[in-house]
Amino acid sequence: MVGAGFAGFNAARTLCRQLGAGAEVVLINPSDYFLYVPLLPEVAAGILDPRRVAVSLPRALPDVRFAPGQVHTIDLAARSVTYRDVDERDQTITYDHLLVTVGSVNKLLPIPGVAEHAHGFRNLAEAVYLRDHLVRQVELADQTDDPAERAAHLTFVVVGAGYTGTEVAAQGVLATRALLAKHPRLAGAKARWLLLDTAARVLPGLSQRLSSTAAKTLAERGVEVRTGTSVTEATGDGVHLSDGATVPTRSLIWCVGVRPDPLVEQLGLPTEHGRLTVNTDLSVPGQPGLWACGDAAAVPDLTRPGEVTAMTAQHAQRQGTRAGKNIAAALGHGRSKPYRHRDLGFVVDLGGFDSAADPLGVPLGGFPAKVVTRGYHLVAMPGNRIRTAVDWAEHATLGAQTQRLDLVRGVQVPLECRPPH
Repeated sequence: MVGAGFAGFNAARTLCRQLGAGAEVVLINPSDYFLYVPLLPEVAAGILDPRRVAVSLPRALPDVRFAPGQVHTIDLAARSVTYRDVDERDQTITYDHLLVTVGSVNKLLPIPGVAEHAHGFRNLAEAVYLRDHLVRQVELADQTDDPAERAAHLTFVVVGAGYTGTEVAAQGVLATRALLAKHPRLAGAKARWLLLDTAARVLPGLSQRLSSTAAKTLAERGVEVRTGTSVTEATGDGVHLSDGATVPTRSLIWCVGVRPDPLVEQLGLPTEHGRLTVNTDLSVPGQPGLWACGDAAAVPDLTRPGEVTAMTAQHAQRQGTRAGKNIAAALGHGRSKPYRHRDLGFVVDLGGFDSAADPLGVPLGGFPAKVVTRGYHLVAMPGNRIRTAVDWAEHATLGAQTQRLDLVRGVQVPLECRPPH
């Protein structure tokens, strides 16, 4: 298996359970942890220790052979995978069945200056960097007596009002508010947060009710939501918007969406919107022993004929489980079935005591939604549950720690880079 995101992790765990000691399951991934992406905004806000969202692969998958490295070549004819290991050496593994779950990377649009001045929000390094960046901008605002420069340091622009961007803005405005309270020279100053999207509303992919709940919370916190608007140019001093406005800022957070990992394109197989074409059972047409799911695959949505499933963690997790069972079936254990899902609803953590959720179609907002949201995350996480709950309790009673560690520099998290799978 290539990639240990939601799809790869669940496929490996399922396959081991189905096969027992009857086969060797190999999982190739650059990092030695499964990243629980939905809680990254809480890492950036200083609520959670970064290690809480990083679940050890060797500990969580003791029956899986873990091969740390970055895959760069898949030879379909030879049925082999070549990867660069942690010692920068090439290693090759042959396979009987291969599951491609390499996930996705930041979607970069051809907008001048964005690649140079924006930072994405897809992996742990980017979340840790953003946390330090928020602290640094408040410190720089405290340092200067120039009102214009101070305002630029305290202005934060988030592009993309989907799931990630909305949570980043909602958590970020509370985080900067807490940081400002630690600086007496900034008494009375407020951080300005802008959330931009070309869509007509926030959370355009979710229900109108969830969107309205999130928009109301953002408005109450002073976040400027600008729909039908995006960035036309980014510079070191600010951003130019499609509505003609110029916003002086030192912070451009890129959450416009994702695209499949470039490894998918290197396979040279049919794709749909950059995602590998697969059958309903997650096998790749015309390629015996090759499977794909998650963000890397265009999985037919049997509940919506003619469409493919969305690139969400919920789909990736369920597809990984189904792929594990179907591969086991191909090896004589069980029966293969097509991937069919039932929408269980979504949860959006808006920070503080606010969330928006619609579990099983039941609309919730405020504190009740917060309880459901955190409960869902604790159930969905494959590890670190107690430590995560303790961090939440500590933050609720003591607040966030405000020091920056400078462990990740901006040059280490360019927008155009392949994050760990």
